[in-house]
Amino acid sequence: MAKILFIMTGANEWTLNDGAKHTTGYWAEEAVVPLEAFKDAGHQVTVATPGGVVPPVDPVSLHDDPAGGAENAARYRDAVANAPEFAAPVDLASVDTADYDAVYVPGGHGPMEDLAADADAGRVLTEALTAAKPLGLVCHGLAALLPAQGPDGANAFAGYRITGFTDREERLGDLADKAPWLLQTRLEQAGLRFEAGEPFTPHVEVDRTVVTGQNPQSSHTAADELLKLIG
Repeated sequence: MAKILFIMTGANEWTLNDGAKHTTGYWAEEAVVPLEAFKDAGHQVTVATPGGVVPPVDPVSLHDDPAGGAENAARYRDAVANAPEFAAPVDLASVDTADYDAVYVPGGHGPMEDLAADADAGRVLTEALTAAKPLGLVCHGLAALLPAQGPDGANAFAGYRITGFTDREERLGDLADKAPWLLQTRLEQAGLRFEAGEPFTPHVEVDRTVVTGQNPQSSHTAADELLKLIG
């Protein structure tokens, strides 16, 4: 049995470039699908958030249409409401990376608000990378890579081939003009090799110990690829 750490957002709002607050959180599919996959494989999951707050779910991700239909939406709502892992997170600042065998970060716009500038998220991800632990990140969860710094001050993941929510997808979602910054652009500026697939279709990249998924539709494949690395 592996011990898997979920780094999740504690932010329920995203501050837009005009100061307006956009209701957000984590995207249900990106958290629930891997949680189910990892637990079904016999692994233990611990959730960590900044300050140890209960991670807020983006309410839009529980609607029938974006969740892939009524059946999936009901499943996600049940997991969000009842999964003990989501209800009892630990404080991210207290995490000892050595206690875990793998790390996973789901998206939603919440990570753009807090994890993108969270030193502990950067610390844990850098330590996990250095220790060659399997890492998985999906969609906007890749914002947590931005504060990950190596000893030389450069991004610890510079040169890694990754994917995540693309600038094109942000534009298609009508939030690009309101966003204070765009994820793909910021990751590329940090030296990561961003590979963009077609919008809103499954696309996963695996580079060494790092698995990344482009969007919610990539959650299943990303979880499967991470399980292969965990063994």
